[in-house]
Amino acid sequence: MTSLRTALENYLRIRRQLGYQLKLDGQLLEDFVDFLERAGVEQITTDVALKWAQLPTDARPHRWRQRLGIVRGFARYLATIDPSSEIPSVDLLPARPVRVAPHVYSEAETGRRSQQRRAARPRQAAKAARGARA
Repeated sequence: MTSLRTALENYLRIRRQLGYQLKLDGQLLEDFVDFLERAGVEQITTDVALKWAQLPTDARPHRWRQRLGIVRGFARYLATIDPSSEIPSVDLLPARPVRVAPHVYSEAETGRRSQQRRAARPRQAAKAARGARA
């Protein structure tokens, strides 16, 4: 069996040859393989992938999902070499990013903002604008 480190190098090389930059993915997968080596684990399991994905513990759940997704891609590749490697299910860590509700400006607010922009305009630009209208 190929070592996890060698398998990772091959995986990243192949993906990069296909045009993927994998800057963040490469860094995170290096960290994942370090995590596996420190734990003395020689193959990917769902349990170990979940433990790593949920680091740091104070991160938002959608970040954990992103980390697990990156591991899932590597695990799929690794399963073609080592069938005993587990591929974490896509329904694990189902969090989504939280979007902030947009602010809709009232007419009064847009009027104030317009006045502020006019007041902040440089004098030369204001003179040029008046000269263009004349």
